[in-house]
Amino acid sequence: MAETIDTADTATTSISALEHRHLLGLATYSAEEIQLILQTAREFREVLERPIKRVPTLRGVTVVNLFFEPSTRTRISFELAEKRLSADTVNFSASGSSVSKGETLKDTAQNIEAMKIDMAVIRHKSPGAPHWLTRCVDAVVINAGDGAHEHPTQALLDLLTMSEHFSSFKGLNVSILGDITHSRVARSNIFALTTLGANVTLCGPKTLIPYDIEHLGVRVTHRLDEALEGCDVAMALRIQLERQGSSLFPSLREYHDHFGITLDHMVRHPDLLIMHPGPVNRGVELASEVVDHERAIILNQVTNGVAIRMAVLYLLAEPPGEEESRPG
Repeated sequence: MAETIDTADTATTSISALEHRHLLGLATYSAEEIQLILQTAREFREVLERPIKRVPTLRGVTVVNLFFEPSTRTRISFELAEKRLSADTVNFSASGSSVSKGETLKDTAQNIEAMKIDMAVIRHKSPGAPHWLTRCVDAVVINAGDGAHEHPTQALLDLLTMSEHFSSFKGLNVSILGDITHSRVARSNIFALTTLGANVTLCGPKTLIPYDIEHLGVRVTHRLDEALEGCDVAMALRIQLERQGSSLFPSLREYHDHFGITLDHMVRHPDLLIMHPGPVNRGVELASEVVDHERAIILNQVTNGVAIRMAVLYLLAEPPGEEESRPG
């Protein structure tokens, strides 16, 4: 189980600004940078509890949301975060745009930047698209999910949700279950959790776990009971059939029988917390009763998503040394 410490390492940080200009992934972010984002997000959570949930922090800053893949939760969460910070928001969707007429990502980005934007939030089906975008535009780039590579703000909101229940990430036992191979959420969580000192276990069918992923500092098992033994947080991942070239397991029913968390698991592990990045396939990754269980903190993740994205936008947009617009 997670160790308890006198000073919660989830509440303090020794730095006041990010060393990175962009948020492309968490593989290169330090523990101090991650903690700074979490600490700033906690301040913005307080803003979201106020009757008037808007602050003038990013007034005059223009943010474009470039979504080349379908999205509901992430896109709305970013839009809300931008509006809560009083930023000017421009929404771009690949469907119905010039992309459907053959326009390239580079041309689209450069045309939008010519409209004098300051920040770009991008979701794209191709891994590395946000990194490539930084070579084409001068705006700050935030990765909202690129293929099966990374989804950094999802991992950050997951960490914020965990920190509401545990005083330290050091020694925290987190099991990530399911389709690891095709999951950008899994990769970002692995990078962030191991950087902060958590113990990460991956569990799923052999066909859904990348070969030699142990080099990232994780433990791998193909038995759900083993993954849940001594586990503090179990994060079930959506089975991404749309990313699988062929069926990698016999059936969804058989997957649930071997890797789905049921009410029986909740009874046998009375301290276990359940997370899921959404959308949940009820009866596949999680039994319906587990989704609605009091120890399922899935909706908390959604709420924390807005605060995390406010924090990321604020920290990346803030000029060095400028403190007067901090929340609170």
